[in-house]
Amino acid sequence: MKMRTLAPLTVVAAAFAFALAGCTVTGPTENFSGLPDEEQIVNESEGAADSGIQAFWLHEGSQIAVSISGSSGCPVIGSDIKVVEPKNEGNTVEIVTVPIPQDKICTMDFVPHTSVFWTPANVSTTQELTVRVEGQELTLPVK
Repeated sequence: MKMRTLAPLTVVAAAFAFALAGCTVTGPTENFSGLPDEEQIVNESEGAADSGIQAFWLHEGSQIAVSISGSSGCPVIGSDIKVVEPKNEGNTVEIVTVPIPQDKICTMDFVPHTSVFWTPANVSTTQELTVRVEGQELTLPVK
């Protein structure tokens, strides 16, 4: 009988812990080959497109997408978004990428791969956002 009363509490406690863990998730919400759909884009970065890297505000600024062009067989994938300087102190994020093993054989094409992240709560969409990725700095204009 005690097992029946403890089981619902265990389920509730596990759900609560999962919900709290979800608040700290900084990984991508999705990764895909290509660029974001035009209808999702609110604004895009200035400069650095020539280097094969672009950043985008998506869905009214609730998400940030980073597209990095390279080998389709070895795409550069964003693994994490970190706030380097919060709003009113620089408004800067850094996208961490998954390293490609040096011994991996990659195709010689040049295609974009996009990683999408939720916009961190402590950055502002009403200020320019600096996005650092792969040694480049991109500027996302106000959404």
